[in-house]
Amino acid sequence: MVSRIVDLRSDTVTKPTEAMRAAMVSAEVDDDILGRDPSCFRLESEMAKILGKEDALFVPSGTMANLISVLVHCDVRGSEVILGDNSHIHIYENGGIATIGGVHPRTVKNNEDGTMDIDLIQAAIRDPKGELVYPTTRLICLENTHGNSGGRCLSVEYTDRVGQVATKHGLKLHIDGARIFNASVALGVPVYRLVQAADSVSVCLSKGLGAPVGSVIVGSNSFITKARRLRKTLGGGMRQVGILCAAARVALQENVGKLESDHKKAKLLADGLNEIQGLRVDTSSVETNIINVEIKEGSPTTSSKLCKDLENYGILLLAGSSSRLRIVLHHQISADDVQYALSCFELKLSLLNAACCSKLSRTHSIRSCEKIYYIYGDLNL
Repeated sequence: MVSRIVDLRSDTVTKPTEAMRAAMVSAEVDDDILGRDPSCFRLESEMAKILGKEDALFVPSGTMANLISVLVHCDVRGSEVILGDNSHIHIYENGGIATIGGVHPRTVKNNEDGTMDIDLIQAAIRDPKGELVYPTTRLICLENTHGNSGGRCLSVEYTDRVGQVATKHGLKLHIDGARIFNASVALGVPVYRLVQAADSVSVCLSKGLGAPVGSVIVGSNSFITKARRLRKTLGGGMRQVGILCAAARVALQENVGKLESDHKKAKLLADGLNEIQGLRVDTSSVETNIINVEIKEGSPTTSSKLCKDLENYGILLLAGSSSRLRIVLHHQISADDVQYALSCFELKLSLLNAACCSKLSRTHSIRSCEKIYYIYGDLNL
């Protein structure tokens, strides 16, 4: 049995810290459906201020946060939203904007850095003269950081340009800011400035920030009033929600300052993985806490097999495809965990490469095993 676990599946797997648990135990609560929960009110007020918006709303999940935001802006069925073809809203949110809201997604190709070309966004906006046959464009959605692009950051300049396009055409701009604090830290830009051009922003509290549950939507007072009604309609209204909000406030206070360290450890891990035979990492694309690892063609393994093999060493991973792994760092992964993970990757790949090579180097394999044993103890090899 492996005694050590290094969970690199996502930054959603963090466990509540002792400070969070203590805050939850002592949280002052009331009924949030009646608008009376003081801990929830404090979190929402703080988030609105940090992001430079008038008001905020706590919701159970990021998927609900994005769904509510799109439906508030596209409040007429048959509306259309322009969003990236590789965006979280389009791929991973069960098609909710269409199936629940009757909103048509019009996709624009995401570039490798998560952006969409400005001219392609403008070309996707429907001509109002064609309203008899076309959906009506009402919203543009961006994602920052962009998860499927490896946690890449959208700059202030880019976001402002998209905001100018939206304003010019009378559209709204929503930012899926699930990891917007990661972007803020990586770019060295205040988070409110990154979303200044947006009419609404969703922020996940249970990803990079490490809270156990929840997301927050921010926007104008009128936007949040409508969002609150939709939250109730979707079943997201909760009662003594301050228990969760108390933990989220601790995450804001304690974990934003740890994001820079998460990014540095991700870069260290990416550099190390790129040196291992059979793996490739575009290290220049590692800007925050996400690493995409490619298994080279001709390698003696696949992503799913490597995940299973490394789980025997206590390394937990997710396969993005048959030839890709996605690794995500968070505040509960230490520098020592990074070195341990690298050693396990190196050991497994060296064994696999040696086993399929006619020039089997038993000595090298034995030395690799001895190295792991010396540093980390018996791994039941």
